[in-house]
Amino acid sequence: MYHSPTYGKIDLERLKKIVSSFMGADKKAKYEIIVGTDSQKIEKNKYDFVSALIIHRISWGGIYFWKRLIQDKKISLKERIYQEATMSLQTSENFVNFFKTNGISKYDIQIHVDIGRNGETRDLITEVVGMIR
Repeated sequence: MYHSPTYGKIDLERLKKIVSSFMGADKKAKYEIIVGTDSQKIEKNKYDFVSALIIHRISWGGIYFWKRLIQDKKISLKERIYQEATMSLQTSENFVNFFKTNGISKYDIQIHVDIGRNGETRDLITEVVGMIR
């Protein structure tokens, strides 16, 4: 189930219709399609993962949707980063074929991951980027 501040709780099929309608309303506009997942430890062995899908109409605004997964087991930082990347890939996969069949395939989906060159995640850059490519 996805959530939206504008549309409330919605299923995947309704989400696709909303995205198609939003992007179809101004076919001359340029869009960015962005997916990302982040996580936070909320208890000793409990993590909150949130994935977001953002459709940005350049110079106009956008819409966004999110979904949450609570994981009830101890996991390492590496496992968390892999889970975040996997959830982002799954969200993207839900839309790749949909975009192609609805004439939206000219836009690449940007996948943002929470890794960097200077922190604890620096050793994971090559692996995670390889997963996403």
